[in-house]
Amino acid sequence: MKTINRTLRARTWTLEGAAVLLALVFLVPFYFLLVNSVKPYADILLDAAALPKALNWHNYSKAFDVMNFPRAFRNSFVITVSSILGLTLFGSMAAYRMVRKPNLYNRILFAVFVAAMVIPFQSIMIPLMKVGSWFHLVNSIPGIWVCYIGFGSSLTIFLYHGFVKSIPLEIEEAAVVDGCSPYGVFWRIVFPLLKPMTMTIIILNSLWIWNDFLLPQLMLSRAGLRTIPLSTFSFFGQYTKQWDLALAGLVMGVLPIVLFFLFLQKHIIEGITAGSVKG
Repeated sequence: MKTINRTLRARTWTLEGAAVLLALVFLVPFYFLLVNSVKPYADILLDAAALPKALNWHNYSKAFDVMNFPRAFRNSFVITVSSILGLTLFGSMAAYRMVRKPNLYNRILFAVFVAAMVIPFQSIMIPLMKVGSWFHLVNSIPGIWVCYIGFGSSLTIFLYHGFVKSIPLEIEEAAVVDGCSPYGVFWRIVFPLLKPMTMTIIILNSLWIWNDFLLPQLMLSRAGLRTIPLSTFSFFGQYTKQWDLALAGLVMGVLPIVLFFLFLQKHIIEGITAGSVKG
């Protein structure tokens, strides 16, 4: 028995050590990002892995001005929040309808949404730009908001669809008996019960939309509409690469979404586990 316990302990320590080493490997890019964001440009080229000789906070103030960070932050915030609201409302209502009315039309529609998840974005960039030009969606925050709702609906509906199945139908039937309307059943009974999955969807889509570069690069060419990723890319020209300012800009751009993720990360596990109770 003692030999078995020692073997289990040795395996546990080995697995924990391997997990710690793997975590350190994933943290290496953050080390380079933070360390080099407070270095002069010459020191970055000389030795990017070395600790800074002195903290050069001038990088942050200059990057803040060059990026016009308040405007870029406002654009990213408005696009992210509006897209998340649209995805949450549309995805929850669509998934609820598909689950509670399992006719042939809804089953085919759900299959189409799931199939759309495997279509790479690069394959539809040119048609997207043509359609966007026809409907005047280019260089418009409402236009990119529509695009994000379209591209994010598949995953959102898929996640909500599995979660709605775990909600007992008897709760809704009791609400109907008490005189609740169909809209009242959804907004007063069902939607509050979807909170764990809603938080998961908010986190996942926020990470995607806030850090997205390709779609804003295609849709928002005007300087006044640039998001944080687009503003950071302005430090990389054809002949020059301002790594000192770019890294400082990356830190300022990543920090809000990292704090948001750390604050709400527990809801991801709650949403996944709660949605897997019933299939």
